[in-house]
Amino acid sequence: METLLAHSFDYLSSYDQGKIRKGLRQVEGLLAQICLSKSKVTAADKRRSAMPLGANGITLATAKPLSELSGDPAFREFFKLQEGFQWNVAMRLISCLEHLLGRGSNGTNDRLIISTLDLIQGTLLLHPPSRSLFAREIYMNLLLDLLEPANCPAIQSSTLLTLVTALLDNPANTRTFEALDGLLTVTSLFKMRTTSREVKLKLVEFLYFYLMPETPSIPSANSASAPNTAILGPGLHRSPSKLAGAFSRSFHGPGDGGRDARGSDTKTTEEKQVLLGKYLSNVEDLVEDLKESAPFEGTVY
Repeated sequence: METLLAHSFDYLSSYDQGKIRKGLRQVEGLLAQICLSKSKVTAADKRRSAMPLGANGITLATAKPLSELSGDPAFREFFKLQEGFQWNVAMRLISCLEHLLGRGSNGTNDRLIISTLDLIQGTLLLHPPSRSLFAREIYMNLLLDLLEPANCPAIQSSTLLTLVTALLDNPANTRTFEALDGLLTVTSLFKMRTTSREVKLKLVEFLYFYLMPETPSIPSANSASAPNTAILGPGLHRSPSKLAGAFSRSFHGPGDGGRDARGSDTKTTEEKQVLLGKYLSNVEDLVEDLKESAPFEGTVY
């Protein structure tokens, strides 16, 4: 796996768009191998699904259940490699994104940006400790820059999904987002007449997500509510990872007074309502709708 990652990282750091695309495809292939399992399709399955099938059946890729993922050797090896800086995929993808963003807007470059954002989402879901990278202003600013009106709607939509993945279960990242006027960026984009309907729907979904109450990002390994246990399994539930610890120190510094950078500074829905109310006039309606419809029922972050 180290060899594959090394080749992928070399391509991702290239100035050639073709090589960057190849590096992204290699990373995508690796993540797909981890997340997908092979299953035989029988003749009965064929009749039910009306899928084309040869005489001896075909092999199809299906998503692995979370219970299987935690015991998969490839996933466990991938997760352990992500704990250090040398093989961390999220960091390399973010560096690639920064490079692509500096190239300006054109069709090919935009597609590469979207592909990179999609892979960042997948990497953060497979290795939640990598979300600590976005506690740093330089990396959070990349996402906010991609929400600028000059970018195409597809990039804006993909960026919002990436932002949700980066903030999920990580209040420290949300504090960075707020400190960088992320709420102003999001609400300004929402108010603009030129913003597409699709992006506005994504923005509303993001605001619902933002208004949810928070919990500390890395609970005790013994906690029944630990969010990553189902994926990681007991052998890989690290609290915190070396990567998260390193970025926590660099973000808060020695004068932080002992505050846990990974989530003790949490906010309630009411506190967030006050912050968002500085930029939107109908936040109370959003909160009421959030409570009544419960789109993320049973979920906190």
